[in-house]
Amino acid sequence: MHALGPAPACALSVLLLLVASWRVGSTEVHSLQGSWRLSNGNGSLVLGGDVPGCVHTALLRHGLIQDPYHRFNDLAYAWISLDNWTYSRDFKTPFDIRKWQKVSLVFDGVDTVAQIVVNNVTVGRTDNMFNRYEQCSFSWDWGPSFPTQGIWKDVRIEAYNLCRLLYFSVTPQYVQNTQQWSLKIELDFDVISSKPVAALATVSIPELQTQQTFTVELRPGEGSAVLLVNISKAAALETWWPRGHGNQTGYNMTTTFIAEGGCKIEKLSKVYFRTVELVEEPIPGSPGLSFYFRINGLPIFMKGSNWIPADSFQDRVTSKRLRILLQSAADANMNMLRVWGGGIYEQDEFYEMCNELGIMIWQDFMFAVALYPTDHSFLDSVRAEITHQAKRLKSHPSIILWSGNNENEAAIAYNWFSIPSAKKSVYADDYVTLYVKNIREIVLAEDETRPFITSSPTNGLESAKEGWLAHAPYDTHFGDNHYYNYVSDCWDWTTFPRTRFASEYGFQSWPSFSALAQVSSEEDWSYASNFSLHRQHHANGNDQMLHQAGLHFKLPQEGDPLKNFKHSIYLTQIMQAQCIKSQTEFYRRSQSEIINGEGRTMGALYWQLNDIWQAPSWASLEYGGKWKMLHYFAQCFFAPLLPVAYEDKDALYIYGISDLHADYELTLRVSLHDWGLTEPVCTLAKEGVLIKGGAAVPIYKEPISDLLKQCGNCTRQSCVVTFFLEGEEELSSPSNYHFLSSLKDAVGLKNPQLLASVSQEGDQFQIILEATAIAPFVWLDAGNIPGRFSDNGFLLTEKRRVILFYPWETTSAKELEKSLSLTSLTDIS
Repeated sequence: MHALGPAPACALSVLLLLVASWRVGSTEVHSLQGSWRLSNGNGSLVLGGDVPGCVHTALLRHGLIQDPYHRFNDLAYAWISLDNWTYSRDFKTPFDIRKWQKVSLVFDGVDTVAQIVVNNVTVGRTDNMFNRYEQCSFSWDWGPSFPTQGIWKDVRIEAYNLCRLLYFSVTPQYVQNTQQWSLKIELDFDVISSKPVAALATVSIPELQTQQTFTVELRPGEGSAVLLVNISKAAALETWWPRGHGNQTGYNMTTTFIAEGGCKIEKLSKVYFRTVELVEEPIPGSPGLSFYFRINGLPIFMKGSNWIPADSFQDRVTSKRLRILLQSAADANMNMLRVWGGGIYEQDEFYEMCNELGIMIWQDFMFAVALYPTDHSFLDSVRAEITHQAKRLKSHPSIILWSGNNENEAAIAYNWFSIPSAKKSVYADDYVTLYVKNIREIVLAEDETRPFITSSPTNGLESAKEGWLAHAPYDTHFGDNHYYNYVSDCWDWTTFPRTRFASEYGFQSWPSFSALAQVSSEEDWSYASNFSLHRQHHANGNDQMLHQAGLHFKLPQEGDPLKNFKHSIYLTQIMQAQCIKSQTEFYRRSQSEIINGEGRTMGALYWQLNDIWQAPSWASLEYGGKWKMLHYFAQCFFAPLLPVAYEDKDALYIYGISDLHADYELTLRVSLHDWGLTEPVCTLAKEGVLIKGGAAVPIYKEPISDLLKQCGNCTRQSCVVTFFLEGEEELSSPSNYHFLSSLKDAVGLKNPQLLASVSQEGDQFQIILEATAIAPFVWLDAGNIPGRFSDNGFLLTEKRRVILFYPWETTSAKELEKSLSLTSLTDIS
């Protein structure tokens, strides 16, 4: 959170209790984590507050408030953020501070406007939670307003002689003409000396047969050292690859630093080797420029979503929650997440998990949809923030792009804030001052290994050519694009922009009833209840969902209000999943072609991956990690090998899409199924279909009328098309489908009489699903049992199908069978 004006303060009074300490090299570290005293402004509330933590979670832990997410508590608890709060504790240092040249009180994260007092002496002030000492904290269209206050990261005392390591970073560099890798190791120190300090630094990477020793000299004050380590050419080095393209190989490195006077530091780290390029170059047959990423020299189509903070209260975001969310992204065949610029810079563990999983990160800096000041005080705070975050994060191979802000170039270009014409140049100058002359210059100085763009969306090099503010930053011939359209029919692919890179697009849905039931009461369980209206923060969002669903599905008309509500939830999830499937498949099939000057789309990041609370949103993962139908669809539409279909002028086209690194000859199988039958009406096979690696190519075209004639009595309303690719050695694609009419017009749909039996198979559960008829959008729900299914929301065309359930916590077959519910489209009436 950037403090732009007066705000309630959080005072930190550090006054005496003995706690644990430890020694690291020539530094003594004394932790101040644990229980502090917390009091409000007038002293009427005094309680224990955990550090790291915040005021809200402290009040909740002591039973002074209910769950802040329950019903209307975001309004009821607004008083918490309007009060001033003081964290205080007494402590005694377990070491003799007279033996140390410098003693520092270190706060890694204070939220946000605070005064720090030690023994009645003010020793510091903070006004920026992103510096070491959330715009969306004040609500967004997917989240509540909980401006938090507290010490949200580590706090400790560090005592040291001569020097202390402040930052340590490692970035890889590859010299093409010599074909050699090297590492740039940067160390920043606080040096306590009146004269330069000589030191020896030794870097060792045993697996790469590499060891080098350097003589360095540190200047007094903020001293730094840069070590350039050449990797032995004899080493069998493996590069780090994004998920789906290779291994995420890393190497253990030890850096030992010994300075005269006894300062010794040993740093153990993991190092990775990969290159990244953002390619913006002319495209034959198209105006404008390309916009795609090459990793280790290979063009890669980016598949993924946008990440928002996982909770309004960051102290509740555990390693387990991060793992569930990020593993879910990986399991859905995603290779990229965009860390959105209205949230937070995530904790180190987030990026470490992404390194391990092969998930690339598009990292926004934390500026979003707002006009920011450019006075000296604010710019000083921003410069410190950007420098700190770049130094902290640049060692992670998963981060492949820095982006200056979210939508601020577009906001000025399209005048979202109704700026008078006479003042527009002032705001344009402020934009360039902040994002170009400050943020961009700092990032380029700190990190030579990654591209930087000033905004998202942007026209990239074209924006720079136009003075960093393009007149039309949504131009599909340049850069990336954000696109939302809740009115047009989402099954109509002609409404989508054939952009170079789709970095935001999406549709809302409601989360599961089991998620909502945890934060609501029985009176809230209807689509038009006060609770439902309050949870919807996007204007007309609830109506937009029903409008879009009503284009192709019959809306629930149940007499039972609860049943009606549950079916409405189910239908919004179908709508969302189907809409984003249509749009994503359009982007994926547009990667290799130019049509009317547009195309070569090389990225599809839908909005958004995760939820911050239980409410309607664009997310595919509910608060807590439960998969919505969209996430199961993503597992399919982001598959590395996939056929996709669309109609144009009454003809059916199928494209073969491949992320694989080689070409393959495969067989395309196309089947027509009658809604009223359990066996295909006919199946057509096309052999010898060439699927090109890293491309999308047309592989099938047939007039719909001819296809229907080949398959007996099929009509658009009575039949559905399914298709998949198969080859040798178990190489195959998921089965995909194409509806020939709206489902509300389907003829012959029958109740499938779904039955399920559950058995345990090791750490997972096997569910045998049986049906008497074809069933669209079959949905299995495990209620409050955490976990995910191997597939869900699918078109069931078989009489018997086996589904697996992967639990995230210990459960039993009996508990799962009791909680399991089955729904299909024919249940809606």
